[in-house]
Amino acid sequence: MNFVSIRIITSDVARLVDFYERATGVRANWSNQDFAELSTTSATLAIASTRTVPLFAPDAARPAGNRSVIIEFLVDDVDSVHQSLTGFVDDFVNEPTTMPWGNRSLLFRDPDGNLVNFFTPVSPAAIEKFAR
Repeated sequence: MNFVSIRIITSDVARLVDFYERATGVRANWSNQDFAELSTTSATLAIASTRTVPLFAPDAARPAGNRSVIIEFLVDDVDSVHQSLTGFVDDFVNEPTTMPWGNRSLLFRDPDGNLVNFFTPVSPAAIEKFAR
C-alpha cells in the first residue's frame, strides 16, 4: 500500500487552489472546474468541489467542517515562510514554535478553516528522520 493523497472538499475550488498555490509555491494541475491537485515529490493535495461528493456517497463529506486533521508540509525554513505568509494568511493559530518532537512548526488555517502545519526539523533526530 502507498499513501497517495489527501482530498479537501470545498464549495469554492478556485479560491482554495489559489490559496494553496500561493502558500506552497506549487502549481495545481486542474482536471476540470471541480477538481485540482497540487503534487509534491511525496504526496498530493487534491481539492474537489462539493459537486463531486455524490459520486462517492451523498452527504459523505461537507466543506469547512474539519476539526481533526492537520495538513502538513515540510519546508526548508519555517521562520522565513512565516514572514512571507504574513499579510496573506488571515488566521495564524500559532507563531513558529519548536515542538517536543524536534520540529519547528507554524500552524494556520486555510480559507475553509482547515489546519495547516508548515514545519522544519530542527533537532538532530528530526533532521535525520526527514533527511531520507
